[in-house]
Parts: sequence; C-alpha cells; structure tokens
Amino acid sequence: MKSARSAAPPGRAAAVGQLLLLSTLTAVGPLSLDMYLPAFPEMTDDLSATPAQVQYSLTTFLFGLALGQLVTGPLSDRWGRRRPVLVGVVAYTVTSLLCAFAPSAEALAALRLLQGLASGTGVVVARAIVRDLHSGVAAAKYFSRLTLIFGVAPAAAPALGNLVLQFGSWRAVFVVLSAIGLLLLAAVAWRLPETLPPQQRHTGGPAATARVMWGLLTDRVYLGYVLAQGLAFAALFAYISGSSFVIQDVFALSAGWFTLVFAVNAVGMTATGQLNARLLDRYSPRRLLGSGLVAGLLGAGALLGGAATANVPTVLVALFVFVSCLGMVLPNGLALALDRHPRHAGSAAALLGALQFTIAAAVAPLAGIGPDDSAVPMAVSVLGSAALSALVVLTLAREGRTGTGRTGGGATGAREPARTERSRTSAGPAPAERR
Repeated sequence: MKSARSAAPPGRAAAVGQLLLLSTLTAVGPLSLDMYLPAFPEMTDDLSATPAQVQYSLTTFLFGLALGQLVTGPLSDRWGRRRPVLVGVVAYTVTSLLCAFAPSAEALAALRLLQGLASGTGVVVARAIVRDLHSGVAAAKYFSRLTLIFGVAPAAAPALGNLVLQFGSWRAVFVVLSAIGLLLLAAVAWRLPETLPPQQRHTGGPAATARVMWGLLTDRVYLGYVLAQGLAFAALFAYISGSSFVIQDVFALSAGWFTLVFAVNAVGMTATGQLNARLLDRYSPRRLLGSGLVAGLLGAGALLGGAATANVPTVLVALFVFVSCLGMVLPNGLALALDRHPRHAGSAAALLGALQFTIAAAVAPLAGIGPDDSAVPMAVSVLGSAALSALVVLTLAREGRTGTGRTGGGATGAREPARTERSRTSAGPAPAERR
C-alpha cells in the first residue's frame, strides 16, 4: 500500500527526489501560464485573431487554475492525495496536447480553461502533502526549498518558450508542455507517496465541504495570511506582466538585457528562499514574514522613485530587492496560513491557491494602464500590492497573545520546540492532525 511508504523517513536521495517532484507539481501552473507568451504575435496571425482574443487564453487559464484548486483540495481531503493528482496530471497532459491543435482563438481559450483546471491539482496537492508531513518551522523551511523551482518557473518560462520557438511554431510549445506532463505522470505514479492515511480522511458531501470552507473564510488570521499571499503574488505578476514592456520599450534595452534581468531576479528570489530556510533556525516564520514585507516595501518604494525619474539603475536594483524579498514572504506566509487548519490541509491550500491566483489575475493588467512611455504604472501596481500585503498582515493576520489556531498546530508562528522534520516524518502526523 502506498501510504505505508510515507511512514518511514526517506533517505537523502529519496528526500531530494520528493522535493523536486513537489516543486515541479507546483511549478507546472506558472510554467504553463507564461511559456507561450513570446509566441503571441505569431498566434494572432496563425489563428486570424486579435491580440485581445489571444490574451483571453491567459485569463481562462488563470480562472481554471483557481477553480481547479478549489475542486481538488476538498477531494484530496476525502480521497487522499495520490488519486486526485494522478487524474489531474493525466488531464493536463491531454489538454496540453489538444491546445497544440486548437483551430481558433476561441477553442484555445476553452482548452486553456481545462488545462488550468488540471494544473490546479498539482499546486494544491503538493502544498497539502507538505502540510501532512511538516508543521510550523519545518513546513516553512520546506516551502522555502520549493522556491528553488517554483520561484524560477514564472521567470524562466518565457525564455524556455523562446527556445522552443527556435525549432517550431507556437504549437510546439504546447507539445513540449504535454511531454512535461507525461514525464511528470510517470514520476508521480512511481515516487509520490500517499501522505493522508484513510483514518484521517474526511467523509461527507457538498454540505460538509461548504462547512469546512465557511470555517476557513471566518478564520480572520487565516484569511489575513491568504490575502497577504495573494497580494504579494499579485505584485510578482505585475512585475512579470509589465517588465518586458518597461525594460525593452520604455528603457530601450535589448531582449538580452531583459532575459538577464529576469534571470538575476529569479536567482535572487531563490537564494533568499534558501536563506530563509536557514534563518528559521533562529527566528519565527511570523518575524521573517514581517521582515520580508518591510524590505520588499522599501524596494517597491525605490522602484516607484526610479520609475518616476526614469533612472534605469535604480529601477533594476529596486526590482532585484523586491523580487528577492518574495523568497522570504511567500514560504512563511504559506506555512503560517496552512498551519491554522492541519486537519483540512487540502481545503486550506485550495482556498489559498484560488484566491492567490484570482487576486494576481485582477492586479496584473493594471501594470499596463497609463502612459506608454513610463514605468510608473508597473511600479504603482507593485508598490500598491506590497503595501496592502503588509497591511493585512498587521490587521487581519494579527494574532492574540495566546495565538491558538482553530485546529491547533502552532498558528502563532512560534518555533516548534520539539517537532523537527525528522520527528515528523518518522513519527507520523502531529497530535493536531490526529484530532
């Protein structure tokens, strides 16, 4: 039985393999979102469509990604983690291949909706698995390590798409995505353990799911962390959607410079995520989250100043500071949110992911509103999102002195005194998860 495999602590090689697998599951969504962006001009000609019609496939994918998480999360709490993700990866592989044969922009938008639904399964199940195995500081450390791939995926996707376009048309991008899905399916079937034993699964139909979701929505602290995550992610997407225009058109830098800036910022975010994992040995996730938000806010403020004065070095340095700080903000906020509801990790991860991508989809287009010769709209979107993220942490996510979560599990962000990653994986779920 697969669930038996999760009871024993994995060896080092197996642990690294599991980390890479979970990272890839979470990165498939951002990779699929951005990889075909360089092909937009070709797609408008090939599909006889307007740019707006082609861009609509972005919106439908994001909507599907959010909805897929909402559906899969509760199902994974009921059926276990493996079955939903296996079905999801099969669906992703098939829909990605169908996108390659889309005859029109309308058909592509519909297929991208289905592709997004399938992509959402990997994101939510991977996060739920981490919460099954770890809590508190250990969970925050693990989420920091996930940024090795997840943090790079949105930035690397356009460059990878450009590489594919050197050898084929825009349709080849979706063929490559389908091939990635096929490889991921083999890895999931072979190596992904079942981390939710049958005795810990939840029964009940839609009414029970609705009660769980209502409980999540009425937990002020959980909702605060979720909104903070969504707004931080929105700032990242405002940067992703606006930086190409700003760097190449406004500042007249080459495509090579744009690729270099994206790569350096991705490395900064990844490096900060790994630094965060080390700092968690000394500081609580809540404290590091606050520090990351403050530093990111300073970077976003400098970005606006540089954009207003058209100072290219200031803008580039400020972008690096802001994006790097997300390597500290995102893993700690995610761990703190999921730590509130360990018995409903799938549902908690689903609601968080759905709101995260929905907020990002709403904010990202704002980076393109305003004068065509200015970086200010992107900077305002980044700064506004970062400021609101910090605000909700200080208000909605403000915890009482006792800091008890709704279902236990170290919601204050204080360090776990005894539960380490080793004790969790070897001893099974924490007491909070048994209740």
